[in-house]
Amino acid sequence: MKKKVISFISIIILLAVVAGYSAVTGSIEVSIGTLISGLISGTDEQVEVIRDLRLPRIIISMFAGAALAVSGTLLQAVMRNPLADAGIIGISSGAVFTSILAVGIFPTLYFWSPLFAFIGGALACFLVYSLSWKSGLSPLRLILVGVAINAVFSGLTSTFNYRGSYTVTSINPTTTSTLAMKTWNEVEMMTTFVSVGLILAILLFSSCNLLALQDKTVKNLGVSVARSRLLVSAVAVLLAAVATSIAGVIAFLGLLIPHISRQFVGSDHKVLIPFSALAGALLLLLADTLGRTILAPNEIPASIIMSIIGGPFLIYVLRRSEKVNGNM
Repeated sequence: MKKKVISFISIIILLAVVAGYSAVTGSIEVSIGTLISGLISGTDEQVEVIRDLRLPRIIISMFAGAALAVSGTLLQAVMRNPLADAGIIGISSGAVFTSILAVGIFPTLYFWSPLFAFIGGALACFLVYSLSWKSGLSPLRLILVGVAINAVFSGLTSTFNYRGSYTVTSINPTTTSTLAMKTWNEVEMMTTFVSVGLILAILLFSSCNLLALQDKTVKNLGVSVARSRLLVSAVAVLLAAVATSIAGVIAFLGLLIPHISRQFVGSDHKVLIPFSALAGALLLLLADTLGRTILAPNEIPASIIMSIIGGPFLIYVLRRSEKVNGNM
């Protein structure tokens, strides 16, 4: 218990420190005191630029990171698979495709793009789940099917690059996975949908814990396995779809964070879900901050940094997973 409390306090402090550093560091640099006073008074031009350009980026980074991390946690629980991640198994690419398709056809419905993304993510999840099932879910088979589904939806998304300058301009923020030039309208979308998803995820912690048991055991407890899987999967897809539709495709975060979080707070989802949300927010914000400062004034998208980190981690998990090794 003491370790869990220390872990939560530490992650909150680290998140606050990184957020503060990210807010005052960049092409415009100010002190924390100047930033706070400028935000209150509204008379400092430099602080106004930070408020309009940098703060939305920070908030979206944290909420997107939290959403993707919790989505990965839920997917790993519902599939009993340590390799499950929205970016790897194609959910994110499915969300991107339906999001840009809907917004391209109905531009006035941009605020509801996360819901369109949810439809695509749910379709991708269904395809991966159904095509991977063969007397159970093999981690290796799920990865291979997920890569195939991801390739199909990515290819469909790429076709929009040839439909005219307006469409290309409108979808670039999603397909390039950049967190730059975000607006307060996008912050409103992100915080609204992700907050709902995170609350639902926390409420479903008991279902996640039960899904770790054998199906027969869960049924003997009077719980519907299919219903629990459907609810948890729906929330996982919602979180991944919302994050993807606004922040773009960011792979591996949902793979890394659940594994790291279990080392600190254990496998009880009542604690694991909120800790994963904080850790995911910290990791994506840190990746974005490094990406825009390490080679300033040039930027490295956070998605690229996550791929550099996540690729080797995926190989590590594959090599350590006895279940995967047994099927190879």
